[in-house]
Amino acid sequence: MKYEIPLCPLCDRPIPPDVPQSHHHLTPRLRGGKGGPVVLLHHVCHREIHATLGETELARHYNTISALRSHPHLAKFIAWVARRPPDFASKLPGKRRNRRR
Repeated sequence: MKYEIPLCPLCDRPIPPDVPQSHHHLTPRLRGGKGGPVVLLHHVCHREIHATLGETELARHYNTISALRSHPHLAKFIAWVARRPPDFASKLPGKRRNRRR
């Protein structure tokens, strides 16, 4: 039986089994998403989502992959990371970005 390598729905790159990966709740668990839909992402993509958006923003406006891809900062990140190999992992720890209110 052949094992299919999943694709990251955010950046559309393959997620090899030996690459850091994580599950993302489309609606944060603390904002009503417990038991809701979850997607498998590259860990670097997952960190960028949470460094860019707070849980309330994620729950209210960015609770789908298409909504996440439409966010201006994440769109730039996706274009940048899409040019990296599937096993790319940032060596710098992600930090929360300043958000406009």
